[in-house]
Amino acid sequence: MPMTTDLLNNIEERLREAGLRPTRQRLALAGLLFGRGHRHLTAEQLHREAREAGLSVSLATIYNTLNQFTEAGLLRQVVTNGNYTFYDTNTAEHYHFYVEDSDRLIDIPADQIDLSALPSLPRGKRVKGVDIIIRLADEG
Repeated sequence: MPMTTDLLNNIEERLREAGLRPTRQRLALAGLLFGRGHRHLTAEQLHREAREAGLSVSLATIYNTLNQFTEAGLLRQVVTNGNYTFYDTNTAEHYHFYVEDSDRLIDIPADQIDLSALPSLPRGKRVKGVDIIIRLADEG
């Protein structure tokens, strides 16, 4: 999907605001990530999309870029198990269903889960975030 000028300008501005230099490679990968609304992708899925779009980029570069975007607050990392780490373009507070049979995530709005109390925190620690993943399997 070719990037429009508006999308390119928006992505370039988001990268700059996050403290990242908008290199050609970052712009291209950000276009793939953010050009289709909120989504959940693994590094391997993004690598496949990049190759299909004609980008010559290594899987290591994909991982580095995803980690940079995550550290800059542009993505949220969701670890579902030892085999799958997803990168979520929706950084607003929300939770997830994980469909094990198809290895995919579905968003759960934050207001649909009631967190009335958290356990006491260890001394010197603060809550950085709360991740809730509800694992699903097909019936039958």
